[in-house]
Amino acid sequence: MFDRRTLTDDVSAVREAHAPDANVLDVGADFETIPPATAEDLGLLADGLDPATYPSEWLPADAPEPLVRYAGSDFTVGMPGDGTVTWTRQTVPPTVLIKKRAEGTPTDFLDFLLAEAFVQVGTDAPEHFLPFFGSAYRDLNAVVPLGPADVYQIAAALYDAWLGIQTRDTFRSWEADHPTLYDAWADAGQRLSGRLTTLPRAVARGQTSFAEATEYACSAVKHGLDLPAPFAALDTQAFVEHGPEYGVQWAEKTFEKLEEETPDEPERDSDAPHGNSGTLDENSDPSDGDSNAGNGTDK
Repeated sequence: MFDRRTLTDDVSAVREAHAPDANVLDVGADFETIPPATAEDLGLLADGLDPATYPSEWLPADAPEPLVRYAGSDFTVGMPGDGTVTWTRQTVPPTVLIKKRAEGTPTDFLDFLLAEAFVQVGTDAPEHFLPFFGSAYRDLNAVVPLGPADVYQIAAALYDAWLGIQTRDTFRSWEADHPTLYDAWADAGQRLSGRLTTLPRAVARGQTSFAEATEYACSAVKHGLDLPAPFAALDTQAFVEHGPEYGVQWAEKTFEKLEEETPDEPERDSDAPHGNSGTLDENSDPSDGDSNAGNGTDK
Protein backbone atom coordinates (compact mmCIF):
# COMPACT_ATOMS: atom_id res chain seq x y z
CA MET A 1 0.00 0.00 0.00
CA PHE A 2 2.83 2.41 0.85
CA ASP A 3 6.18 2.75 -0.92
CA ARG A 4 8.92 5.27 -0.28
CA ARG A 5 9.32 7.81 -3.06
CA THR A 6 12.55 9.02 -4.60
CA LEU A 7 12.60 12.82 -4.98
CA THR A 8 14.20 15.05 -7.58
CA ASP A 9 17.08 17.28 -6.49
CA ASP A 10 14.89 20.40 -6.36
CA VAL A 11 12.19 18.73 -4.28
CA SER A 12 14.79 17.16 -1.99
CA ALA A 13 16.26 20.60 -1.37
CA VAL A 14 12.87 22.00 -0.42
CA ARG A 15 12.26 19.10 1.94
CA GLU A 16 15.64 19.66 3.57
CA ALA A 17 14.81 23.34 4.07
CA HIS A 18 11.30 22.94 5.45
CA ALA A 19 10.57 19.38 6.60
CA PRO A 20 13.86 17.45 6.63
CA ASP A 21 12.52 14.49 8.61
CA ALA A 22 9.31 14.00 6.65
CA ASN A 23 8.60 10.61 5.10
CA VAL A 24 7.37 10.66 1.50
CA LEU A 25 5.20 7.76 0.42
CA ASP A 26 3.42 6.69 -2.74
CA VAL A 27 0.01 5.20 -1.94
CA GLY A 28 -1.10 2.26 -4.05
CA ALA A 29 -4.68 3.53 -4.31
CA ASP A 30 -6.72 6.69 -4.54
CA PHE A 31 -8.47 7.70 -1.35
CA GLU A 32 -10.37 10.42 0.42
CA THR A 33 -9.74 8.87 3.82
CA ILE A 34 -7.39 5.93 4.32
CA PRO A 35 -9.21 3.14 6.22
CA PRO A 36 -8.05 3.25 9.86
CA ALA A 37 -6.57 -0.28 9.79
CA THR A 38 -4.55 0.58 6.68
CA ALA A 39 -3.53 3.97 8.04
CA GLU A 40 -2.05 2.26 11.09
CA ASP A 41 0.42 0.57 8.72
CA LEU A 42 2.04 4.00 8.42
CA GLY A 43 3.48 3.25 11.82
CA LEU A 44 5.66 0.59 10.21
CA LEU A 45 7.36 3.30 8.15
CA ALA A 46 7.57 5.93 10.88
CA ASP A 47 8.95 6.16 14.38
CA GLY A 48 5.44 6.22 15.78
CA LEU A 49 1.85 7.35 15.46
CA ASP A 50 0.22 10.35 17.14
CA PRO A 51 -3.51 10.09 16.32
CA ALA A 52 -5.47 13.31 16.72
CA THR A 53 -8.94 13.66 18.20
CA TYR A 54 -11.00 16.81 18.57
CA PRO A 55 -13.90 17.82 20.83
CA SER A 56 -17.31 16.81 19.53
CA GLU A 57 -18.53 20.21 20.76
CA TRP A 58 -16.72 21.80 17.83
CA LEU A 59 -19.16 20.18 15.41
CA PRO A 60 -22.71 21.26 14.60
CA ALA A 61 -25.40 18.61 14.82
CA ASP A 62 -25.57 18.27 11.03
CA ALA A 63 -21.82 17.98 10.40
CA PRO A 64 -20.93 15.64 7.51
CA GLU A 65 -20.13 12.11 8.63
CA PRO A 66 -16.47 12.21 7.44
CA LEU A 67 -15.91 15.22 9.69
CA VAL A 68 -17.50 13.42 12.64
CA ARG A 69 -15.17 10.46 12.09
CA TYR A 70 -12.17 12.75 11.72
CA ALA A 71 -12.89 14.36 15.07
CA GLY A 72 -13.48 11.01 16.75
CA SER A 73 -11.23 8.27 18.02
CA ASP A 74 -10.58 6.50 14.68
CA PHE A 75 -7.11 7.08 13.24
CA THR A 76 -8.08 9.22 10.25
CA VAL A 77 -5.65 10.24 7.52
CA GLY A 78 -6.99 12.17 4.53
CA MET A 79 -10.31 13.92 4.10
CA PRO A 80 -12.69 14.77 1.24
CA GLY A 81 -11.31 17.75 -0.63
CA ASP A 82 -7.66 16.89 -0.11
CA GLY A 83 -5.62 17.05 -3.27
CA THR A 84 -3.38 14.61 -5.09
CA VAL A 85 -0.70 15.17 -2.45
CA THR A 86 -1.63 15.38 1.21
CA TRP A 87 0.26 15.28 4.50
CA THR A 88 -0.20 14.49 8.15
CA ARG A 89 1.53 15.16 11.43
CA GLN A 90 -0.24 12.19 12.99
CA THR A 91 2.93 10.21 12.31
CA VAL A 92 6.30 10.88 13.86
CA PRO A 93 7.96 12.26 11.79
CA PRO A 94 5.30 13.82 9.51
CA THR A 95 4.32 11.95 6.35
CA VAL A 96 3.60 13.29 2.86
CA LEU A 97 1.33 10.99 0.84
CA ILE A 98 1.00 10.84 -2.95
CA LYS A 99 -2.24 9.32 -4.21
CA LYS A 100 -2.27 6.86 -7.09
CA ARG A 101 -3.99 9.37 -9.33
CA ALA A 102 -0.71 11.29 -9.35
CA GLU A 103 0.38 8.90 -12.12
CA GLY A 104 -1.59 11.13 -14.48
CA THR A 105 -0.16 14.40 -13.15
CA PRO A 106 2.54 16.22 -15.18
CA THR A 107 5.91 15.67 -13.56
CA ASP A 108 6.79 19.31 -12.94
CA PHE A 109 3.43 20.09 -11.38
CA LEU A 110 3.61 17.00 -9.18
CA ASP A 111 7.03 18.15 -8.02
CA PHE A 112 5.49 21.50 -7.11
CA LEU A 113 2.72 19.79 -5.14
CA LEU A 114 5.33 17.82 -3.20
CA ALA A 115 7.40 20.92 -2.55
CA GLU A 116 4.28 22.78 -1.46
CA ALA A 117 3.47 20.00 1.02
CA PHE A 118 6.94 20.30 2.58
CA VAL A 119 6.53 24.05 2.93
CA GLN A 120 3.14 23.56 4.59
CA VAL A 121 4.49 20.90 6.95
CA GLY A 122 7.23 23.33 7.92
CA THR A 123 4.72 25.93 9.12
CA ASP A 124 2.89 25.79 12.42
CA ALA A 125 -0.40 25.40 10.57
CA PRO A 126 -2.79 22.62 11.53
CA GLU A 127 -3.21 19.90 8.93
CA HIS A 128 -6.94 20.40 8.42
CA PHE A 129 -9.55 23.09 8.70
CA LEU A 130 -11.21 21.56 11.77
CA PRO A 131 -8.32 22.21 14.17
CA PHE A 132 -7.85 25.56 12.40
CA PHE A 133 -11.41 26.68 13.16
CA GLY A 134 -11.83 24.75 16.39
CA SER A 135 -15.01 25.82 18.17
CA ALA A 136 -15.42 28.59 15.59
CA TYR A 137 -16.57 25.95 13.09
CA ARG A 138 -19.95 26.04 14.81
CA ASP A 139 -19.93 29.82 14.40
CA LEU A 140 -19.19 29.46 10.69
CA ASN A 141 -22.02 26.95 10.36
CA ALA A 142 -24.36 29.43 12.07
CA VAL A 143 -23.62 32.32 9.68
CA VAL A 144 -23.55 30.34 6.42
CA PRO A 145 -27.16 29.71 5.35
CA LEU A 146 -26.31 26.67 3.25
CA GLY A 147 -26.24 22.93 3.77
CA PRO A 148 -23.54 21.10 5.75
CA ALA A 149 -21.64 20.00 2.64
CA ASP A 150 -21.33 23.62 1.50
CA VAL A 151 -20.22 24.75 4.96
CA TYR A 152 -17.53 22.05 4.84
CA GLN A 153 -16.40 23.24 1.39
CA ILE A 154 -16.28 26.88 2.46
CA ALA A 155 -14.36 26.04 5.63
CA ALA A 156 -11.79 24.05 3.65
CA ALA A 157 -11.45 26.93 1.19
CA LEU A 158 -10.93 29.53 3.91
CA TYR A 159 -8.24 27.39 5.52
CA ASP A 160 -6.57 27.02 2.11
CA ALA A 161 -6.52 30.80 1.65
CA TRP A 162 -5.17 31.40 5.15
CA LEU A 163 -2.35 28.94 4.52
CA GLY A 164 -1.69 30.26 1.03
CA ILE A 165 -1.01 33.79 2.28
CA GLN A 166 1.74 32.35 4.48
CA THR A 167 3.42 30.13 1.89
CA ARG A 168 3.34 32.10 -1.36
CA ASP A 169 6.41 34.18 -0.61
CA THR A 170 8.39 30.95 -0.39
CA PHE A 171 7.04 29.85 -3.77
CA ARG A 172 7.96 33.21 -5.25
CA SER A 173 11.50 32.89 -3.90
CA TRP A 174 12.09 29.76 -5.98
CA GLU A 175 12.50 31.76 -9.19
CA ALA A 176 16.27 31.88 -8.75
CA ASP A 177 17.10 28.66 -6.88
CA HIS A 178 14.42 26.28 -8.14
CA PRO A 179 13.16 27.71 -11.45
CA THR A 180 11.34 24.52 -12.50
CA LEU A 181 9.27 24.56 -9.30
CA TYR A 182 8.70 28.30 -9.69
CA ASP A 183 7.53 27.87 -13.29
CA ALA A 184 5.08 25.13 -12.25
CA TRP A 185 3.69 27.39 -9.51
CA ALA A 186 3.38 30.36 -11.87
CA ASP A 187 1.82 28.26 -14.64
CA ALA A 188 -0.80 26.88 -12.26
CA GLY A 189 -1.70 30.41 -11.24
CA GLN A 190 -1.97 31.51 -14.84
CA ARG A 191 -4.42 28.69 -15.51
CA LEU A 192 -6.62 29.91 -12.66
CA SER A 193 -6.58 33.59 -13.54
CA GLY A 194 -8.95 33.61 -16.49
CA ARG A 195 -12.00 32.43 -14.59
CA LEU A 196 -11.46 34.55 -11.48
CA THR A 197 -12.94 37.74 -12.85
CA THR A 198 -16.11 35.96 -13.95
CA LEU A 199 -16.82 34.27 -10.60
CA PRO A 200 -19.28 36.90 -9.28
CA ARG A 201 -21.28 36.78 -12.51
CA ALA A 202 -21.26 32.97 -12.54
CA VAL A 203 -22.63 32.88 -8.97
CA ALA A 204 -25.26 35.51 -9.76
CA ARG A 205 -26.45 33.50 -12.75
CA GLY A 206 -26.54 30.24 -10.82
CA GLN A 207 -23.80 28.75 -12.98
CA THR A 208 -21.54 28.22 -9.96
CA SER A 209 -22.50 27.69 -6.33
CA PHE A 210 -21.18 30.10 -3.76
CA ALA A 211 -19.21 27.29 -2.10
CA GLU A 212 -17.59 26.35 -5.42
CA ALA A 213 -16.73 29.97 -6.14
CA THR A 214 -15.19 30.34 -2.68
CA GLU A 215 -13.08 27.23 -3.22
CA TYR A 216 -11.87 28.50 -6.59
CA ALA A 217 -11.05 31.98 -5.36
CA CYS A 218 -9.27 30.74 -2.26
CA SER A 219 -7.19 28.34 -4.35
CA ALA A 220 -5.82 31.37 -6.17
CA VAL A 221 -4.55 33.08 -3.02
CA LYS A 222 -1.30 31.11 -2.89
CA HIS A 223 -0.61 32.32 -6.44
CA GLY A 224 -1.03 35.99 -5.49
CA LEU A 225 -3.76 36.61 -8.04
CA ASP A 226 -6.14 39.55 -7.85
CA LEU A 227 -9.44 38.31 -6.45
CA PRO A 228 -12.85 39.81 -7.14
CA ALA A 229 -15.09 40.99 -4.32
CA PRO A 230 -16.09 39.65 -1.90
CA PHE A 231 -13.18 37.20 -1.96
CA ALA A 232 -10.55 39.95 -2.14
CA ALA A 233 -11.26 40.72 1.51
CA LEU A 234 -9.62 37.40 2.40
CA ASP A 235 -6.26 38.39 0.94
CA THR A 236 -5.05 40.33 3.94
CA GLN A 237 -2.59 39.98 6.78
CA ALA A 238 -5.52 40.49 9.14
CA PHE A 239 -6.79 37.06 8.08
CA VAL A 240 -3.43 35.51 9.00
CA GLU A 241 -3.40 37.24 12.36
CA HIS A 242 -7.03 36.65 13.35
CA GLY A 243 -7.57 33.36 11.55
CA PRO A 244 -10.93 31.67 12.09
CA GLU A 245 -12.55 34.71 13.68
CA TYR A 246 -11.78 36.76 10.57
CA GLY A 247 -13.05 33.97 8.32
CA VAL A 248 -16.34 33.74 10.22
CA GLN A 249 -16.76 37.51 10.10
CA TRP A 250 -16.10 37.54 6.36
CA ALA A 251 -18.72 34.83 5.80
CA GLU A 252 -21.26 36.61 7.98
CA LYS A 253 -20.83 39.95 6.19
CA THR A 254 -20.86 38.32 2.78
CA PHE A 255 -24.13 36.48 3.36
CA GLU A 256 -25.70 39.54 4.96
CA LYS A 257 -24.92 41.39 1.74
CA LEU A 258 -26.38 38.60 -0.35
CA GLU A 259 -29.53 38.58 1.75
CA GLU A 260 -29.95 42.35 1.36
CA GLU A 261 -29.86 41.92 -2.39
CA THR A 262 -32.46 39.12 -2.39
CA PRO A 263 -34.82 39.82 0.53
CA ASP A 264 -37.51 37.47 -0.77
CA GLU A 265 -35.21 34.44 -1.05
CA PRO A 266 -37.02 31.40 0.43
CA GLU A 267 -35.44 29.73 3.44
CA ARG A 268 -33.00 27.00 2.53
CA ASP A 269 -33.24 23.33 3.35
CA SER A 270 -30.51 22.98 5.96
CA ASP A 271 -30.06 19.27 5.32
CA ALA A 272 -28.88 19.46 1.74
CA PRO A 273 -26.06 21.32 -0.02
CA HIS A 274 -27.15 24.20 -2.19
CA GLY A 275 -25.75 26.57 -4.74
CA ASN A 276 -25.62 30.31 -4.35
CA SER A 277 -27.96 32.18 -2.05
CA GLY A 278 -28.88 35.38 -3.80
CA THR A 279 -26.71 37.33 -6.19
CA LEU A 280 -23.15 38.50 -5.89
CA ASP A 281 -22.43 42.10 -6.72
CA GLU A 282 -19.06 42.29 -8.46
CA ASN A 283 -18.45 45.68 -6.85
CA SER A 284 -19.52 44.75 -3.33
CA ASP A 285 -17.01 44.13 -0.56
CA PRO A 286 -18.23 43.24 2.92
CA SER A 287 -14.83 43.88 4.49
CA ASP A 288 -14.16 46.80 6.79
CA GLY A 289 -12.75 49.89 5.14
CA ASP A 290 -9.42 49.60 6.95
CA SER A 291 -8.63 46.20 5.43
CA ASN A 292 -5.73 45.88 2.99
CA ALA A 293 -7.57 43.07 1.23
CA GLY A 294 -7.09 42.28 -2.41
CA ASN A 295 -3.61 43.72 -2.68
CA GLY A 296 -2.65 41.28 -5.39
CA THR A 297 0.30 39.67 -3.64
CA ASP A 298 1.10 36.06 -4.66
CA LYS A 299 -2.22 29.14 -4.55
